[in-house]
Formats: sequence, structure tokens, C-alpha cells
Amino acid sequence: MSRWQNPTSMPRTLCICGDGSTSKENTADGSVSSIVDRSVIFLHLGVAEMASTAGATGWLRGIVKAVPSGDSLVIMGNTKAEIPPEKTVTLSSLMAPKLARRGGVDEPFAWNSREFLRKLCIGKEVTFRIDYTVPSINREFGSVFLGEKNIACLVVAAGWAKVKEQSQQKEVSPFISELLRLEEQARQQGVGRWNVAPGASEASVRDLPPSAIGDASGFDAVAFANSKRGSALEAVVDQVRDGSTIRVFLLPEFQYIQVLVAGVQSPSPGRRASLEAVSGTELTSDGQNGDSLVDQAPLTSAQRIAASVTSVSEVPADPFGKEAKHFTETRVLHRDVRIVLEGVDKFNNLTGSVYYPDGESAKDLALELIENGLGKYVEWRSGSLEDETKRKLKNAELVAKRNRLRIWTNYVPPVSNSKAIHDQNFTGKVVEIVSGDCIIVADDSLAFGDPSAERRVNLSSIRAPKMGNPRRDVKPDPYARDAKDFLRTRLIGRQVNVSMEYSRRVGQADGSAPASASSEARTMDFGSVFLNTPPKNGEDVSSGIGGQQAGINVAELLVARGYASVVRHRDFEERSNYYDALLSAESRAISGKKGMHSAKDPPNRHVTDLLTASSKKARDFLPFLQREKRMSAVVEYVLSGHRFKIEVPKATCSIAFSLSGVRCPGRDEPYSDEAIAFMRRKIMQRDVEIEVETVDRTGTFLGTMWESRTNVAIALLEAGLAKLQTSFGLDRIPEIHLLTQAEQSAKQKKLKIWENYVEGEEVSAGPTVERRQKEEFKAVVTEVLAGGKFYAQYATDQKNSALTKQLASLNLQEAPLIGAFNPKKGDIILAQFSADNSWNRAMIVNTPRGDVKSPSDKFEVFYIDYGNQETVSYSHLRPLDSSVSSAPGLAQLCSLAFIKVPGLEDDYGQEAAFRLCELLLSTPKEFRAVVEDKDTSGGKVKGQGSGTIFLVTLIDTAEDISISSILLKEGLARLEKRRRWEPKDRQQAFDELEKYETEARTSRLGMWEYGDIASDEEDSGPPARKAAGKR
Repeated sequence: MSRWQNPTSMPRTLCICGDGSTSKENTADGSVSSIVDRSVIFLHLGVAEMASTAGATGWLRGIVKAVPSGDSLVIMGNTKAEIPPEKTVTLSSLMAPKLARRGGVDEPFAWNSREFLRKLCIGKEVTFRIDYTVPSINREFGSVFLGEKNIACLVVAAGWAKVKEQSQQKEVSPFISELLRLEEQARQQGVGRWNVAPGASEASVRDLPPSAIGDASGFDAVAFANSKRGSALEAVVDQVRDGSTIRVFLLPEFQYIQVLVAGVQSPSPGRRASLEAVSGTELTSDGQNGDSLVDQAPLTSAQRIAASVTSVSEVPADPFGKEAKHFTETRVLHRDVRIVLEGVDKFNNLTGSVYYPDGESAKDLALELIENGLGKYVEWRSGSLEDETKRKLKNAELVAKRNRLRIWTNYVPPVSNSKAIHDQNFTGKVVEIVSGDCIIVADDSLAFGDPSAERRVNLSSIRAPKMGNPRRDVKPDPYARDAKDFLRTRLIGRQVNVSMEYSRRVGQADGSAPASASSEARTMDFGSVFLNTPPKNGEDVSSGIGGQQAGINVAELLVARGYASVVRHRDFEERSNYYDALLSAESRAISGKKGMHSAKDPPNRHVTDLLTASSKKARDFLPFLQREKRMSAVVEYVLSGHRFKIEVPKATCSIAFSLSGVRCPGRDEPYSDEAIAFMRRKIMQRDVEIEVETVDRTGTFLGTMWESRTNVAIALLEAGLAKLQTSFGLDRIPEIHLLTQAEQSAKQKKLKIWENYVEGEEVSAGPTVERRQKEEFKAVVTEVLAGGKFYAQYATDQKNSALTKQLASLNLQEAPLIGAFNPKKGDIILAQFSADNSWNRAMIVNTPRGDVKSPSDKFEVFYIDYGNQETVSYSHLRPLDSSVSSAPGLAQLCSLAFIKVPGLEDDYGQEAAFRLCELLLSTPKEFRAVVEDKDTSGGKVKGQGSGTIFLVTLIDTAEDISISSILLKEGLARLEKRRRWEPKDRQQAFDELEKYETEARTSRLGMWEYGDIASDEEDSGPPARKAAGKR
């Protein structure tokens, strides 16, 4: 017992009778005390007097851990060890009433006796000595002092225990005479168990309801939990099964239940299976105490033999399992607690929160276990806990893991792809809402036009519905548009404070990537954004935390509206500094059934994207847009300084819109990027008004735009970032006088594009747009389609020869195994061309229904490097080898510019197609292709005839003549309808080609055989605008 503390002095006692008479009692050292009070008092001798005898007397000091009955205590050593030594001490010469065993009945006054001793001693420091032992029952009997008071005397004086008859004892308490005197006094006073009042004895016996443990057939756990859910129940802990499982008596009904501590699971302390089966929950001195209030009978000889034989079949303890159990025992065993039932698990086990007193406050047992590394947070025990409580438990577990406390000693945090960002705070103006959880902010500290001024900020720790991709036929998720529009109305053009918090490396394809860098990974920066305006009515948000930030947390605002969810981060993964506030906002949104948490169907918003549709479909919308005059719209994106993507809510469509008569520098020209940046800050995602005048051949609508009732073209011209385009027709441009004044002002100040302007150098007719350098390339035609379209390769591109060598090096003799290779629509594979049996890259255009069943199943393929399309069998397909380049197809779809060639079903359509084949494919030759324009309305490549079209002038370099002129001259094509506002370069091209068309028409060649043909359905330009003013 070296781990027990030896007191520096031992108590010597004097007993004073209740009537004031004096009684002397010999102490252990034979000295006698004097009378000092009317109650039973025990005085310490001086330290110097007793120091020499302390070790010899056997007095020890400890803390009362449990009170199994009215006459016994479990005392543990007062040391710093995780599990200190323990002793079960029965008070010498005393016998208290016995508590009921399971299914039994209490002896009269048994509960009151135990409660008196429990409330007197539990958790307090005592001094004790073993007086004698009884080996046959393996018990130790002793004297225990609480301060200066002999506990045995207090129990007997209160009438809660009787003194054993001396004839039945071989050894007796050193204080036997005083105990007998106090017992007689208690009898005479009728206190405690000596109460002879009618019915007192019967009233002291507990009426125990059916137990919820063992045979629980008479106990409905679900009904009980539902009736008591959320209520604070007073209880006394009877047994600690493990660190997170206790058995309690609920007061005052004495309902005996087992409670799993909500939200936490501790490691198992193990058990000796043989002793459980043989002796129930007998208290021993090996540290497994507090298992029952019942004073168990001793083991028989047969039981001891069985126990010694089968003790090897014990269930071993988990690491720190015994420590967790001891931790819980020292805080709640045989103590008053408050239990809030949370629910029932699938095995009918009750779960609840357990609170125990600690001074003036109450502590949560689950939180204490997790904070000390003796339990882990488990979701299945946390179903009904409040979100705030769950967050506390999770955060406590993270701290314990970080500090590697106890069960987390060997914890290795998972690899994270996030990295904290420190001291990166800035203010700026929001210029774009990318999605419901991503915005672009223009940093105020950087100069206007600086490429790094616009910073993309992903909102920390939240995820909004995905916006989809119209070009890939991916529709937006429910509430995606609502989330983006909500942020647009609250943030666009507003000043915000941004606090960058962490970055994460993600993959390009699925948005996730390991921490290791890869060529296909990108880094996303996350931060919290605060809006410096008061919240609107009904907005349930907090303003920063602890005064760290002033303003409204935009992420919290979004989550509270039900437009985003909070990301559940892994351990030690970087997260928002305001993560708890986000979780609280999400809880409120869920309980309020807001946004995506609503049971209602999400709003269905159908918007036709005319940017991905054909130009003909755009022309179908023109009459409606012209008829409505001024319409409200939203600028979705700035494509260039004068061209934008605009959503028109009234027409439920998105259109490409260009400012009438105003042109900014083109791509790669000086001040092009600055013009785009200027318009992004001015109108990006703002509410505007537009008036549509017409639509051009590519499907772009032309007209005027006003933002805050101001023509946006004026600001562009004043900044020197645009020019007036006189070829458009100045009489048709609204507010032309204001636009002219704005341009003249920029000229005089020599701003931007006018920096080298010299007065008088330009013609008096007004400013002209500089002719853009047209793209030219040497072309080799590989396939001819109807209607003047064809596929061509760049003759100088080295990729073609390199690709041919790669394909030639492959061994493609073995046919693919059915089931192992299942090409899908849109896949790039290798296909064998039927004309020359060569292997080429191809795209799957159509597949047979269902899975491949036979090598003869047919697939329609498009050869992306040549423009051919045919149907081949499955046996002539191979997966694309990794050694073959995955670059885009080499064949570019082109169409002859300025002319209209009839289709195959039209008159002279077949003749035109044959003639075009003869001109382009009869002999191998190179052509010079001049790109006049590009038509992107075809969307992405899905097969032959789809994708971006280059509108080209194709010139036969050997004859130095354009193919268009030959077709016009032979009456196999005609000119497009010329518009009055065509640029000068286009007007010159029309003038050159018109003479060939006139010659064919005069000679009645081809389609002019029967005279003039009917006009096509092309839209003519709008009528000239009438002059403003009164008639």
C-alpha cells in the first residue's frame, strides 16, 4: 500500500453523549481525550506527537469513490495515477439493511441507510485503518474518519445501522463500547431504522417498477423515451458499465434503466466473463468497483474453483478502456445527476445527455470524456442532440486529436489538400457572381486594368447548387439560379471586405484531388466575404464573431436562405473561421424549410440560350424583341467591350447583344482587355434596359443599352475605348449626338485608342474602324459537303504527319473483346476507314441500342481529322491508345463566304456539289483560305456538319482565282443579300463578286436558266429611324 498517503497524525477520539454526560474511549495509542462538545467529535493530536507512530498505526488517506451500502465504502488512493489503488472497507462491527437484488425487495430502511452514508461521504477525503479481515469472505473491516468524525459513530447515532452482537464476532471495532452506547441512544429516540411509528417500516421499502435491464419484457423503451424526451430527470448512478454507459435509478419512481451517453463512445474496459456469469456484479478490490449497490454474498468453494479455471477466457480491455471507466466513476458513480433523454437506438437502448454537478455549475459528461481523449464522437448516438451540442463535441474531438490525448495517442491525421492562408485581407467591389458560392472581387489596392486586380473568391465551407453547362447539355441543379441571382442582387457593384482563409488543390474533372500536385489540378482560394450594409428585414444572420469582422457574412446569409449547404470537413481540414455560425444558419434553414430544404418542388425556370442555338432561331425571336421596345434585362457576361450575353426575363431567353454603331478594339488589339475590364465593372450582371433594332447573320442582336437611364456607349466613347462605326448608318443610332460628343471629347484628350490622334488626319465623313488583320492559312480540302461547306486541314500543321506516324506504329490486328470495350456516344476512338482500310481517330456519333452483342453491330463514326462520316462494324473499332495524341480534330469545318450555294434537295444543288468536289478534290492541291468571319452558333462538335464554321474566301493559288467566283460565274451559287451597314471590306468583297453573278444571270446559266429567282428569307435591315421631335 505504498501508493496510499500516510497522514502525519492519527485521530484520537472522545465520545460525548447526547445528554451531556461524559464517556471516555481509549484511542489506538491508549491516550484519553477531554470533553469539548455535546456531539461526537474527534480531535487530532499534534503533528510532532504522532509523527513517530503514523507509519506503525496503519492509518491511510483516500477519497470515497463509491458507497455500495449503508455500511461499506469504496476508497481510492489520493494519487496522480490514471487508476489509483482501491479498497472496499466495511465499517467494523456494523450491519446496515440490505438493498434488494435484481427482482428482490429491500430490507426496511435499506435505501435511507445507503443514502445517508452516500451523501455524507461520496467524493470526500477520509482517513481510515483496517481493523481486521475475514479471509473466508474476503472482506476487510475498518474504522473510517471524515475529518475528525468517526463515520461509524455517525451512522449508528442516526439509527441507520445496528451493531453486530459481540458473540457473533471474533474481532470487534476499537470503538465497540461507544457504538453500543450510540445504538441504545438511537433506539430510545426512535430514529432511523428504530422508527416504530405505524407504517414507517413499510414506507421505507422501495416499490421498484419493472427493470429496463435484463428481462425488459415489461418495459417499453420507446414509449418511455417519447414520454420523457427533452425533460431533465433526476437520477442516482448505480453502476458504470464503461466510460459512456451507465445504469441509474430515476427518482422518485426508482425506475432502473441503462443510458448510453449521447454523442460519445468510450473504449471497452473488458470483463472477466466467468466472474460475470458466476458472481454477478460483486465488488472486488481490483479496481472494477461500483457495479452494484447490493452487498453480495461470498463465493462458494465450487464457484471459486470454476472462476479460477475459466478466468483465462476474459474479454481484454481496449486501450484506455479502464481509464475511461474510472474517469466516469469518479464523477458520477453513486452521485446525483441530471439526465436528458434524447432517444432510443435500434436495440432499444436509451440514449441521453448526462450532467453532473461541479461546484455551482453542471458539466456535460460526454464533453468531458471527449475533451480528455477518453471517448470519440459518434453520429449514431447523436440523432436528437442540438446542433450546437454536436458542434461542441466535434470541436472537442478535434482538439483531443490534435493534442493526441489518450485514445488518440497514435492518431495520424489524414492527408489534406487544403492549406491555410494567413493575413490576406482586402476590400474591393464585387464585379461578377460566378455561381452561388463563387464571386469575383476587384481589389481596390490594385490599379484599374491590372490583370491580377480581379480576384476569384470561393466562399469558405459552403456548397451551392451547380450551375450546369448549356454547351454540354448539363442543366442547372434546383435552386442554382436562385442562389446566383440572390447574390447578384445583394452584392454586385457593392464594396465588400474579404478575408482569405485557405486554399485547396482540386482536380479539373471532378473538383477533388489529392494533396500531391498534378498537371491537371488547380488551386482554389477560399475566404469569407462581408457586406458593409445592415441586413434587410427578415434576414437571420450574425455580424462577425467576437468583433473580428464588421458586416454581414455573405456565406451565412446564403446558407440561412437555404441556397447553400455547409461542407462537412474532414479532421484537420481547413475551414471557415465562422464555421459554427454557418452550421447554426443551416440548422435554422432546415427547421424553417427554406430553399433547398423545402418540401415544395423547386421553381422551374426555363431560359432559352440563343448563343448556343442556330442563327435562324435567333431571328425567330426578333419580332417579339423589336415589338417590346425598351425591355428590362440582366447582363450575364461581357464577351468584349461592345458585345455581351444578356438575359431577357420577359422573353425567357439569353441573347448575344452588341451596341449599335460602336466598336471596341478586337481580341489581341491594344486596349481590348481594358475595354472588357471597364464594362465588367460598369454593367456586369447589372439590371439594364435594352432596345433591339435587328439581328446580324451570326445571331447577335444589335441595339442600344441603358444602365441607370444612361447610354452605356457614351461611357465607352468618353473613356477612349471605342469608336463610332459610320458604316452602320448614323441616322439609325439613338442619341447619336451624345455619342459623337463623347467620342470628340476622348479625341481631344487623346485617351487610349486616340493617344496618337492628330486633328485633320481622318476623313470628314467621320471616324472609321481600322480594318482588322484577317486570318489566313494554307488549306488542304479533305471532304466536301452540300451547301458550299467543306472540311479542310492546315497544310503547314506538323500534327498531321506526327499523328500518322503514331497510328502506323500501333498493332491493331486483334479485335476487341465484347464487354471489355463499350464505346459511348461522343467517345473518341480509333476506326478503320472503309475506303483504304487505314486507322484514324473518330468520334462515336450513334450507337446500337443496348450493349454490344455481336462484332457486326453497327456504329456511326465521324473522322475528326478528315471530316468524313460513315457506319462501321464493332470489329473495326479500337479504343484510343494512350500513345496517340488526344488533341482536337485536325479537320476544320468551313463555308464559302458571301455566297449561298443550293443544298442537295434544291435546284442545281447536286450540280453545285459535284462541281465543288471537282474543284477541290480532283487533284491534290493547296488553297489559300482567308477567314472572313466565324459562326459559333453550331455549338461543340457532335458529328459531321456541327461545330464552329470558318466563313472563308478560298483561293486557288495556281489559277489565282477564288472558288466563290467560279461558282457564281457558272450560275451554281448566288450572293448573300447585302445590308446597308456592311463594313467597307465586306462591301468591297461584294462588289468584286457581283460582276460574276451578273454575268451568269445575263447568260442564263445554272440557277438563272429561267430568269431571276425568288428572294430568300434573309432578314433585311431595319428601316431608318425617324428624326426626333414634333411634326
